[in-house]
Amino acid sequence: MCRFFAVSRSGYYSFVKRMGRAEKDAALAETIRQQQTKCFHTYGYRRMWQWLKGSKGIYHNPKTILRVMKKYGLLAEIRRRRRWQRMGEQLHKYENLLKRDFHAERPNYNWVTSISCPEAAAYCPI
Repeated sequence: MCRFFAVSRSGYYSFVKRMGRAEKDAALAETIRQQQTKCFHTYGYRRMWQWLKGSKGIYHNPKTILRVMKKYGLLAEIRRRRRWQRMGEQLHKYENLLKRDFHAERPNYNWVTSISCPEAAAYCPI
């Protein structure tokens, strides 16, 4: 059977030996699961590591906390980034009346402004 599955004999027997052992990460995972439900799945592995160390007195490597959180599906839920403008709002407040036709029929007919820098924001007639 080991030849069929292309597994070494020692690898098979070490797997069988590990199967009988209880999960050593189960208790840690349960503690993390309880805290994740309290904090609405916002704690990442770094903050979870600090919380375990500070309040529970459980000292583990942060990479161990990350491995356990990945294994049991306890990673933080990443929030969706919001867009700057709301849906349905238009990008420009005022419509473009000149449409790049800067020829004025008479003085003080067309007024424009520059928004490139605060110093140049004064109105000027064309």
